[in-house]
Amino acid sequence: MPRILDVVRTCIAPLTRTRFFRHHGPRLMPVLERAFVPFSGGRMPLSGLLVPSLVLHTTGAKSGAPRDAPLMYTPDGHGSAIVAGTSFARERHPAWTANLLAHPDAAITVRGTRMPVHASLIGDDEREAAWNRIEAQWPGYRTYERTSGRKVRLFRLRLVRA
Repeated sequence: MPRILDVVRTCIAPLTRTRFFRHHGPRLMPVLERAFVPFSGGRMPLSGLLVPSLVLHTTGAKSGAPRDAPLMYTPDGHGSAIVAGTSFARERHPAWTANLLAHPDAAITVRGTRMPVHASLIGDDEREAAWNRIEAQWPGYRTYERTSGRKVRLFRLRLVRA
C-alpha cells in the first residue's frame, strides 16, 4: 500500500511545474517559509512537510555576508545530501549555487540541528543517477531543468566530521 506522503507528493508535484507556480513561487514561497518558522520552532522549512528539507547556510560569493536558503534535499544513499539549483526554472542559477562554488565549506540545518558540510558540484558522470534519485522523491522535478534552458547545478553536501 502506498504511503500517504507519496500519494500527496504525486498529487502536488505536477502543480509545482505549472507556469503559475514558476511565476509566483519565487515571491510566494519565501514569504510562506518565513511565516512557517514560528510553527516549527525554526526546526523545519514549510517544504519539509512534503520532502526532506534543510536550510543551507553559505557565505556570499561577492559580499562575503552570511546567506540562508531553504531547500529540498535528496539523501544520496551514502550519508550525504543532493541539492539542485532549479530556482523555479528561471534562466539564471540561484545565488546560493555561486556561493557554494566560491565557498564550498558551508553548513546546513536539518530538523533544528546545524551541521558543517563541504559542497561539491556533481559531475556529468553522476548527473543522471542524481536526477533519478531526486525524481524518485519528487516526480518530474527535472522539468525545471528542461524548462529553464540551462544545466541545473547539482551539489553533493557531505558532512564534515570534527
